[in-house]
Amino acid sequence: MSHLYYLVGPPGAGKRTVGLALARRTGAALLDNHLFNDPIFRAYGADGVSPLPDELFDLAETVRQAGLAALRLAPRHLSHILTNHLSGSERGQEVVAELRTLAAERGAAFVPVWLACPQPELEARMGRPERTERLKLRDPGLLRALLERGGTLPPPPDALVLNTAELAPDEAAEQIAAFARVGA
Repeated sequence: MSHLYYLVGPPGAGKRTVGLALARRTGAALLDNHLFNDPIFRAYGADGVSPLPDELFDLAETVRQAGLAALRLAPRHLSHILTNHLSGSERGQEVVAELRTLAAERGAAFVPVWLACPQPELEARMGRPERTERLKLRDPGLLRALLERGGTLPPPPDALVLNTAELAPDEAAEQIAAFARVGA
């Protein structure tokens, strides 16, 4: 059976890093949120420290929807890993429902995984060099404002919750793979 892994967490929680480890372990294709965001952010000239206009996120959503359309067409035996930060808004719940439906349409197991990390550690991670190349948020002040404004969507009851401050990426990937094997 194929899987649709969905890694959710705030900026800096390690979604892409854990996703890469999970992809190595499972062979699933990693479609991290910056795969969809970066073409838009790069065209705009995003620097990771300046606020971005809301219109850019609407454009990035158009790219994401095109990626999801391609995922729907992918051979059913393929597994995928998607990553995202979802705020505690109604829209976040809609995205989870959308991906549950997509997994069901593909006959794939939906594996929701929430990555948690204490805010001081998230802020410390903002300065990592790899965040620059992926046009990721790098300003601790903007991170604080983002989390104060909308937080992170609480995990659904069937989600695996992992604290990435306490786990190496390979350990997190193993826990996710084990969780999926027992029928997430």
